[in-house]
Amino acid sequence: MSTVIAAPLTPRLPSATQKGSLPLHVLTLTPFYPSAQDRAQGCFIAEPLPHLRLLRIETHVLAVNPFYRAAQSPSGDQSEWTKYYCLPGNAGLVTSGVLLAKSVRPRILALHGASPISLIHAHAALPCGEAAMLLAKQLNIPFAVSVHGLDIFAERQAGRWLGPWTKRSSMHVYRQADAIVCVSDKVRQLLPEDLQAKSRIVYNGVDSSVFTPRREPGGSPRILSVGNLIPTKDHALLLRAFARTLHIVPESQLEIIGEGPERSRLTALASSMGISNRVNFRGRQDRSTVAAAMQSCSIFALPSRYEGLGCVYLEAMACGKPAIGCLGQGIDEIIRHGENGLLINPGDEAGLSNALLGLLRDGALRARLGHAAREKVVRTHTLQHQAAALAEIYRERAR
Repeated sequence: MSTVIAAPLTPRLPSATQKGSLPLHVLTLTPFYPSAQDRAQGCFIAEPLPHLRLLRIETHVLAVNPFYRAAQSPSGDQSEWTKYYCLPGNAGLVTSGVLLAKSVRPRILALHGASPISLIHAHAALPCGEAAMLLAKQLNIPFAVSVHGLDIFAERQAGRWLGPWTKRSSMHVYRQADAIVCVSDKVRQLLPEDLQAKSRIVYNGVDSSVFTPRREPGGSPRILSVGNLIPTKDHALLLRAFARTLHIVPESQLEIIGEGPERSRLTALASSMGISNRVNFRGRQDRSTVAAAMQSCSIFALPSRYEGLGCVYLEAMACGKPAIGCLGQGIDEIIRHGENGLLINPGDEAGLSNALLGLLRDGALRARLGHAAREKVVRTHTLQHQAAALAEIYRERAR
């Protein structure tokens, strides 16, 4: 078992007069977090942390990885990556909470001894939520669990045979948690009604100083999409809709940032439709490159049909770009069709093509929607908003 540690907390033994003035100490336990190998993964967890510190919430992040995956290196201070033993595959998802708790227990006890932990915040019910549940009980402190996607019981991830088991285990974690944090109301509505009472919605935030508008460059209009190349993101639908637009706006281009198992199928699809020369698959890119791409595009489009929220929509909106998403997903709580973006029905190729064409041919519409999108994000969805909402939960629940 190997643990890579960056900037461990310095032991602090406060005097009796100092204790009342100390900030809360929150331990974050998560399977996704930025690393030197991939600085984008889990950025929605990492980026609010400096703003939490300004609110006197000290955090230490313990990011965990199954032993059979490649080692990760820390990307910032007060964070560390550690490996834990578990069964590979779906069986490991539902059985590894106890193993994870045993693996990280010595490190957490050391952190707790150096600076008493006020609350454990776990991301996803399995395995981190289950491990947090066990550790919080031992330390006699509360724990919260965040739900990031629509698969709140991990049934879809676990598959047909293990799905019922993961649902029972996830439900037990949710019932034991002191707080459930949902990234959208769409996610919250998937919880049983009795659990919704202790759930809170905390939308992901955007660094509006990094994702900020710049003048759209001249030349060919460019559609941008950012997301993992997996079936639920439906880049295939985007390619087919884009092919339709080329008959009317032949100078337009499509740029896709992301990597995943669908890449070869998508490149083959573009080739079969004869649009490869107008499509640029850029693979995985760092945060600054993504921000620059969003600033220079004309339209952002991601017709994802299984999205708890979708940070990339918010980032594009913060850059003053009209974003196209799907109805019935978390993002339709933020995008208002025709006001600050456009929404289509999932899988609607004609609807997506018409939305793209309407924006490509009307620069004034792009500017109006983009301006309203930026205003919406700055008003309610920055990192400061996210941090403030989290801090309120921590203070309410911490002991």
